[in-house]
Amino acid sequence: MRTFRTTLSIALLATLPAAARAAGVPAAAGHEAKPLIDLPLVLTQILGFLVLLWVLRALAWGPLIGLLEERRRKIAGEFEEAERRKADADALRVRYEQDLKGIEAQARQRILEAVTEGQRVAAEIKTQAHAAAAARLARADEEIAHDQEQAREVLKQQVAVLSIRTAEKILREKLDDPAQRRMVERFIDEVDKPS
Repeated sequence: MRTFRTTLSIALLATLPAAARAAGVPAAAGHEAKPLIDLPLVLTQILGFLVLLWVLRALAWGPLIGLLEERRRKIAGEFEEAERRKADADALRVRYEQDLKGIEAQARQRILEAVTEGQRVAAEIKTQAHAAAAARLARADEEIAHDQEQAREVLKQQVAVLSIRTAEKILREKLDDPAQRRMVERFIDEVDKPS
């Protein structure tokens, strides 16, 4: 439509010189006055204008409008492609944000699991250490008790031997050997009993 107006304006500007000649040039002295409008000239100008419009429409406007329409379609297609790509980019951004949130949640979960596992392992190590310490203390107590028992036995034997020797010296003549032993054993048993 804009092209048609431009072409119409150019055609009208081309007819102005002829219209000015027909309208206002005064006749020279002694010549007869011509009418203000020269009808054959105006009709020729109109006919020339219409032929020019028809030629422009046939040769220029059709291809020009086709080119403009093709350009419009191309620009509209590019806008549609840009919108589609923008929508794809937005969808991809949303998906990446969701994936990132999921990864963060997984990382937090793994950290919590690692902390829980660490606490469990620490508690297990602590329990094992307490159990090992208790077992060592029990073994040490058993060893001490065993060593005490052995020391008592050795002490008993030494006391028995010393008692026998002492008693032998004192009672050498009055008691025989089995009677001495019984007496010493009674003496040792009395010594072993707590007071």
